[in-house]
Parts: sequence; structure tokens; C-alpha cells
Amino acid sequence: MSAGAPQKTNVVRLLESMGIPFEVAIYPVGEEHVDAVSVARELGVPADIVWKTLVARDDRERALVFCIPGNLELDQKKAARTAGARSVRLIPLKELLPLTGYVRGGCSPIGMKKKLPTWLEEIGTTYERIYVNAGARGMQVIVSPADLARVTDAAWADLV
Repeated sequence: MSAGAPQKTNVVRLLESMGIPFEVAIYPVGEEHVDAVSVARELGVPADIVWKTLVARDDRERALVFCIPGNLELDQKKAARTAGARSVRLIPLKELLPLTGYVRGGCSPIGMKKKLPTWLEEIGTTYERIYVNAGARGMQVIVSPADLARVTDAAWADLV
């Protein structure tokens, strides 16, 4: 856990502006991509509370966001049903930054360039706090799932 003032990412600014309580966790990053399970290991916390943000497109090319525990995989059929689509597929990496404003390993459901339809895995309703990316590689925010849903206008769904 970091002490002192957190780096002022869009995520931190939004959470502060909405009066949402949060903590920041910092971990070292290199050049290689680090997945959510590795981040959990680095932070010394269970992988199921470090959530990953997945950006997808449906069969009508709508951009969608799904957040799930880092140790689980998105069920694309469930995600499609949830979004009212026939299918969803994860976006190519080259589309991530232009679409969200975030780079791989630094993508947060909070504070994207444009507010996209967002769903959170329903198991999150049973957790007190979860970690989500803070909008920068090597930085996570720890928030209540209810607050995450509020700041992202997300709905809960069975996604895994």
C-alpha cells in the first residue's frame, strides 16, 4: 500500500470528485505485460479481488466493458446475452488506447475517454473491497464494488 498522496490519474480525480473512499496500491512494473493474477501475487492479495477490465465489441460493433475477477475468464456467450447481442469479442490491442484512453496493463473501467456500457461480475456483490486498475500501469485503486458500480454506471451480471 502506498502512503501519502496518490498519483493523480483520471481514476483518482473522478473518485475524489465523487467523494468515493478508496486506497491506492502500487506495484513495480517492467516492460512486459503483467496479468491480474501476477498483480495479486505482487500485492500479496487473493487473485479473485484483483479485477481485470476487458473491452469488447458486439456483433453490431458497439464497444462494451466487462470487469471480472482476475483469476476467472469472461464467458463470451454470457457477456453477449447480457449485452443483448449475438456475440462479443475482445477488441484488438491497437484499439484500446484510442477507444479508452488507457494502455494495456493500465486500463480501468473508471474514467474512460467515453462512458461505455459496463457490466461487473455479480460475485462482486459479495465482496467488501476489490482492486481495479487506477489508470496507470503499476497502480490499483481499492474500492467497494458498490462504489465501482456507481462511478461507472455499471450493472451486475453473470459473466463467468
